[in-house]
Amino acid sequence: MWSGQISDHGFLADGRSAALVDRSGSVNWWCPGRYDAPSVFARLLGDHAGHWSIRPVADFTVERRYLDDSLVLRTVFRTDEGEVALTDALALEPGARGHDLGLHSPQVLVRSVRGLSGEVPMRMHYRPCFEYGRTAAYLVERDGALEAIAGASRLTLRGSVRLSCGAGDATATFTAHAGTVHNFSLGYAPTYDSPPPDVPDADQTIADTLEGWRSWVREHDYHGPYAAQVRRSALVVQGMTYRPSGAVVASATTSLPEKIGGDRNYDYRYVWVRDFSLTLRALWRSACFDEVQRQFAWLSRAMGRVDDQPVPIMYGVQGERDLTEHRLDQLGGYRDSTPVMIGNDAWRQRQTDIFGEALDAAWLMRDRLEPFDPEIRHLLRLLANEAMRDWRLPDAGMWEERGIEHHHVSSKVQCWVALDRAVRFGDRLGSPQEVARWAATRDEVRAAVLARGWNEHLGAYTGVFDSDELDASVLVMPLVGFLPADDPRMLSTVRAVERQLSHDGLLRRWDGDPAGFVICSFWLVGCLALAGERDRAHQLFGALAARVNDLGLYAEQIDPLTGEQLGNFPQAFSHIGLINAAGILTDLEQDPALHGSPPAHFTPLRS
Repeated sequence: MWSGQISDHGFLADGRSAALVDRSGSVNWWCPGRYDAPSVFARLLGDHAGHWSIRPVADFTVERRYLDDSLVLRTVFRTDEGEVALTDALALEPGARGHDLGLHSPQVLVRSVRGLSGEVPMRMHYRPCFEYGRTAAYLVERDGALEAIAGASRLTLRGSVRLSCGAGDATATFTAHAGTVHNFSLGYAPTYDSPPPDVPDADQTIADTLEGWRSWVREHDYHGPYAAQVRRSALVVQGMTYRPSGAVVASATTSLPEKIGGDRNYDYRYVWVRDFSLTLRALWRSACFDEVQRQFAWLSRAMGRVDDQPVPIMYGVQGERDLTEHRLDQLGGYRDSTPVMIGNDAWRQRQTDIFGEALDAAWLMRDRLEPFDPEIRHLLRLLANEAMRDWRLPDAGMWEERGIEHHHVSSKVQCWVALDRAVRFGDRLGSPQEVARWAATRDEVRAAVLARGWNEHLGAYTGVFDSDELDASVLVMPLVGFLPADDPRMLSTVRAVERQLSHDGLLRRWDGDPAGFVICSFWLVGCLALAGERDRAHQLFGALAARVNDLGLYAEQIDPLTGEQLGNFPQAFSHIGLINAAGILTDLEQDPALHGSPPAHFTPLRS
């Protein structure tokens, strides 16, 4: 029985899919083809749902790292008999460099075992299980390779050692001597509409993939505080980008729980409009305009013309809208946390904050969007008009409450953002009459938030109108320019939120949230910095940066008492929070006179 932790895993990506490898050399998650495709390895969510392990036979200790600035993982096992290195990578297409990474990935997982010292007996266990463990594969040796076929999927495994086939699995034992190399390559292809996967040489593939990631990093040189952390987080965000469309998924996994044994286990392998502005800010900060432009083009195509229907709040990586949720009852869940879900019924929700995220993103990159393409101009006008129409309605909020709607302060603030940015665009976006209506409604929204969002008894803005419950979502107010961070009421709100919801630097979303929510904690960094408390902001940033796992990866949440990472992994939102907090600290370092709110148009952290 597998008994590891979420944070035990390293993250591999190839621009189409992601794999997770634990500290003992076991691939416990891979959905080849695209991030939300059915799995071939899913032991993360059930013991019998497939894995591929390579590890020493005897007891061992582990040290691991990514090679340079890449997503190529090197794990060193140390035993009494000697040392051995395992190098893992999801292959990039041969010769791909810079912005072309991942466009045509071959869908190959390569693993190389190199003896470093002594003689280390090793064991490999390969057990593919397709469609989230529903289907055990039929294994057959053909042309010097081992094929696994079941339903719509086919895997081809080639290795430099002899494999012994069993009922649905294969094993091998071999000895890693100092200087020897044993390579394995596993290729994926659909069963019927393509030839068997081409499985390239592992050494060459690893070298080429490593150089591909290095070339991307060379084009994205960073300046400012915390450059190493920003680079790692940028690579994670890049690794969760579906390169054919440019869409960034929220996470690589589904159903990893917010609370062990809890039932808030959702599929995050999709793209949220809610995250859009923050994602673009992070890409702008840490990457370059190519990724930003690709992201906005994706959103425009995904939304299309939506005059006669509500704007969806999330999409599949190619713009799919129907993401209907299904239970996978054959899986027992991570540490018995059920249900295990694919799909996400949040796609049916109303979340009025999305208007602000999209228009803020457009304002952020206005110099690159203008003159507007007619379709983009139509989309932005539509979103501004929907914000003007719908801001009075209750919604599910950014935390996606199910079964109930409220008047969430953060949603109203984002409606204000949508109208404010539309007004700033002025006649470039709408007629004088439209701009005047947007301005009038913007002021109406602001007045309502200031009046009904404020709780005099608590001395804070609350999560919902006319409420007495604090919520960390209100920390976005100064970050989007709604209120300066040093406004007396905003300062009082930050104090109240930190006092009631923070524990050891980790900020929960609300009272009763089971763990600290990483991006909220980075929002607090930004608020403190903009309020003039820069030493405290740097101190908190450092404490949060130390909460990553040994490879620099965050899940969605962290238990402040145990340090255990919880929720889907790795979580783009968490890494985006780090990048944007570092960006605010950089702005303040470059312009010490800046205070209150972020600059309206900042300089990317790159050369």
